[in-house]
Amino acid sequence: MRLDPLISKGFEELEKESEELKRNTTIKRGVTRFNNEPIYTVPHSEFKGWGTRVLNLLQRSFGEESIHFKQFEHTFSRSSDEIDEFETCKAILVSAKKDFEGGFLFNISTLVKAEVLDDVLEQAKILLEAGYKDVACVLNGIILETTLKELSNRAKIPLGKLDKMNTDLCKAGVYNMAKQKQVTAWAELRNKAAHGEWTVYDSDDVKSFQDGIQKFVADYL
Repeated sequence: MRLDPLISKGFEELEKESEELKRNTTIKRGVTRFNNEPIYTVPHSEFKGWGTRVLNLLQRSFGEESIHFKQFEHTFSRSSDEIDEFETCKAILVSAKKDFEGGFLFNISTLVKAEVLDDVLEQAKILLEAGYKDVACVLNGIILETTLKELSNRAKIPLGKLDKMNTDLCKAGVYNMAKQKQVTAWAELRNKAAHGEWTVYDSDDVKSFQDGIQKFVADYL
């Protein structure tokens, strides 16, 4: 669960999408510049979708207080679908991509959290393989709760008990109801381990929990 490759892939994909958008420019009918030159536009809905994904990536990689995020948000929120405005947004994306690849201005807090969770996941895996399913289950539960807290902070949701955060995150659209039900099932397994109900689940249950929470962290953090 290393974020660097995921973020790099995100930048690459969004840059490729920007090239595709540029290839699909059209002339704005009935409107010209003051010197009678035509105005070119990119597909409106595709531009808005692309820009939203760029904002999400910049928030995850640099943080909302970074110059990259603020500049893109300011430009994108005021943009129509004209090619000049699109090119400005693209230039900010390319600049952010270069800075990220160069190791500058990354979101230290997010990456540190990722590294810590990665270490705990590895410890849980080793313990499970050694036959300590109950301790491994508790560690997976810690990872789950830590992840929900981080997602709640990002979504400006008040921190609380795991079940409440899970419900609020689903309501906020961070993930869907199917994922909410899965998180509930993981939480119940965590609670059984924490309260000494060790005979009601087995190593396969913990392994399934472990695999699921690892993917959950990779998908949402």
